[in-house]
Amino acid sequence: MPKKNTFKLFLNDIPKNIFSGFVVSLIALPLGLGLALASGAPPISGIIAAIVGGIVTSIFGGSYVTITGPGNGLVVVVLAAITTLGEGDMHQGFLYTLAAIVISGIIMIFLGFLRMGSLGDFFPASAIQGMLAAIGIGIFAKQIHVMFGNLDAKGSIVELLIQIPEGIINLIKTDNSSMFFAGLVGIGSLLIMIFYGKIRNRYFQLIPAPMWIVVLTVGMYYYYDLVSTSPYPIDKSLLIGLPNDILSNFAFPDFGKVFHANFINAVISITLIASIESLLSIKAVDKLDPLKRRSNVNKDIRALGLATVISGFLGGLNVVAVIARSSVNVNNEGTNRSANFFHATFLVAFILLFASELRKIPLPALAAILVFTGYKLASPDNIKKVFSIGSEQLIIFLVTLFTTILTSLITGIIVGILITFIIHVIINKNIFLFIKNVLKPNVLMFKEDEKYYVSVQNFSSFLNYTKLKKKLDQIPEYEEAIIDFSFCDFVDHSVMENMSNYIASFNRKGGHFEVIGLDDSKSRSSHPFALRKSLPKQVIPKEVFFTKRQKNIQLISDSMRWQYSAFSKQEMEELPTFGYFKTRNIDKVSNVLSNGDSTIFDVHFTEGEMIAKQVIKTTMLHIHPVEPVPNFTLDREGIFEYIMEFAGYKDIDIKNHPDFSKRFYLAGKNEEKIRAFFTDELILFFESNKQYHISATEKGILIFGNERLASVKEIKALAYFGMGLQKII
Repeated sequence: MPKKNTFKLFLNDIPKNIFSGFVVSLIALPLGLGLALASGAPPISGIIAAIVGGIVTSIFGGSYVTITGPGNGLVVVVLAAITTLGEGDMHQGFLYTLAAIVISGIIMIFLGFLRMGSLGDFFPASAIQGMLAAIGIGIFAKQIHVMFGNLDAKGSIVELLIQIPEGIINLIKTDNSSMFFAGLVGIGSLLIMIFYGKIRNRYFQLIPAPMWIVVLTVGMYYYYDLVSTSPYPIDKSLLIGLPNDILSNFAFPDFGKVFHANFINAVISITLIASIESLLSIKAVDKLDPLKRRSNVNKDIRALGLATVISGFLGGLNVVAVIARSSVNVNNEGTNRSANFFHATFLVAFILLFASELRKIPLPALAAILVFTGYKLASPDNIKKVFSIGSEQLIIFLVTLFTTILTSLITGIIVGILITFIIHVIINKNIFLFIKNVLKPNVLMFKEDEKYYVSVQNFSSFLNYTKLKKKLDQIPEYEEAIIDFSFCDFVDHSVMENMSNYIASFNRKGGHFEVIGLDDSKSRSSHPFALRKSLPKQVIPKEVFFTKRQKNIQLISDSMRWQYSAFSKQEMEELPTFGYFKTRNIDKVSNVLSNGDSTIFDVHFTEGEMIAKQVIKTTMLHIHPVEPVPNFTLDREGIFEYIMEFAGYKDIDIKNHPDFSKRFYLAGKNEEKIRAFFTDELILFFESNKQYHISATEKGILIFGNERLASVKEIKALAYFGMGLQKII
């Protein structure tokens, strides 16, 4: 698109982005304050992160509709850093943590320049889910006590969870009226978060749930101040504390512990979680973009790193990409990065114009927002989703979850990676599959018939997925791509989930992305993300879960009124009679699609012996003609055919059809019968359709394209080719 038109479109979209930025800021304001408080940092630090992030990433970022600011995932990490580095002094711990945040931002800038954005794909999906659930439980455990008006609850995550019943009893029995009213405000705020989505009034929905909490709690303060004769019942210690002069009270980082082990551990933890949270959010938001654009991940990581450095120097938290606020931006028709900029601008206005009102918000109200956020991260629905993919994924999820809760985030994710690898080894009963092949190139990509074909060998898991991703990212999303796992012994859940993401991404851009080669593998469940392990020859699983390809073949079968059988042996007897299979050993026939006269099937066979032995898997069509046909082979003219002719095999020319004779190599013993068989109508058919390899005997006609499995579209094309040919002969 010309730059002039792009700029004009940008100007036309400004009103939409101003409105969207305003709505997002209504959520970002209470969330920024709450996330900072939950992290043990001054409330203003969360707003600084949102403002700096919105301005910097809108200028230097690589995404389009992503909103940036403080993230949920960093709450537990930052709180642990402040507590550990401060050694009892929370303010000094915060200053040391700001230094860790600055260094974390510098590392992220380097990661962006080194194009390490794909590193997020190295972490197993279920391990990441377990880690996020642990973060959610950590937020919930700490903030539910604040929601009850108790700021003094201390202990580990497990201890805080155990103290919850006692906290409820204390709230009911307390003689402290301030704590009681604060707890009621917290519970009321939580009810607003829970039931907000169930209220369908469009005017009510114009204001996000967190902002309703702010409006109602501030309104309650003014009610007691201006209307009621009773004093405001909540003590000042339970209200947000903001400096009187915000612009002159920035905190600055202290680099005094930069070489201490705890400091280095904090930097690694902050960088790891910030990177993972941002990469997951960027991917998720790209799916929501109505204009179907793909973010430049490495550019975005650099921008987030720069924003984090600036935020840290000004006393703000890390800046990450955030999914919830980004989805609000998309829902309110935000179209480009200016929405992020306007969201930051409105936050500046709120802080400068309404600082006195913000000081009237009770801490339990903000804690309720975070309790709800924590619950969503660790929701039982998430556990059900993980279990539906496979029981082994639930084991990975739970081990990562409990390890993270009982130790630390870094230990949790490391254990998650290890347990995933161990489970993969147990499932395959072969550790050498991974050790021998993990560093080998296992992805081959080429273009044929205007399609991109990608073949994956050995195994594909979180360990080597970046190799596959590197190739797939080179394919324009408006093209057609076929990904063949037929030579893969094992494909894990993370890869399957990413393949689903590519399918959705290509569909949005008008392209086509199809995964093949998994039909002869065993799945742990019917879920499309379930891992796949190849089956030995001739083994039919007890419980069959169809792949997407098999389901689509079944649909083709139903629409054409053919019969479909995923596992069948009927072709095994007739195939060896064809010359093509005289030197090839057939191992398996599957995915048989038949109408009685024609049969399409996948066949696995080997050619060569010992070290020259090669496994080939391809899709073929077998036609059973009513009348006998002469023995012949028909193929496109090429160098191999010239060699055959030189060796004494004659190319049969058809009179009055020089173009056909030039394009096709036709061979057979009985030339007279072959010439009589190739009528004008048949020759015109071959000239007008895609060229296939065709071999004919008294048992029928065998047709196939390239020596590989066919995609669903190619199977359909092959079926129509066969029906057209059958009508003529």
